[in-house]
Amino acid sequence: MESLICWCGNPQRQTCCAPLLDGHSTAATPEALMRARYSAYVNLNRPYLLASWHPDTRPPDIQFNPNQRWLGLKVKDTLQIDGNHGEVEFVARYKIHGRGHRLHERSRFRRIRGQWFYLDGDLLLEK
Repeated sequence: MESLICWCGNPQRQTCCAPLLDGHSTAATPEALMRARYSAYVNLNRPYLLASWHPDTRPPDIQFNPNQRWLGLKVKDTLQIDGNHGEVEFVARYKIHGRGHRLHERSRFRRIRGQWFYLDGDLLLEK
């Protein structure tokens, strides 16, 4: 039986990140895009990650660590600056070779022609 919890931790997978990752819908908010990008990392979905990255800051490619296993996501804060700019602070947990790590970031998002894109982010120290 397939889990009803989305990779990003929200209940009801079919109404959370899957439609975004499948290209059937676009993120309505910066938080929705950030959650979908986390889910894309979990699923090694390089095309989605690159397509959802702002063209001004998008890298030419993304490399995945084959030893990395994502464990969970916690959204700590969201800020809608205006209709085209937003921020999301999150902590993503993962393991590499059995050792736990945390990625704590405040990400910036920009909307272009109605579609949200990941612009960049600042790594934060754990509090």
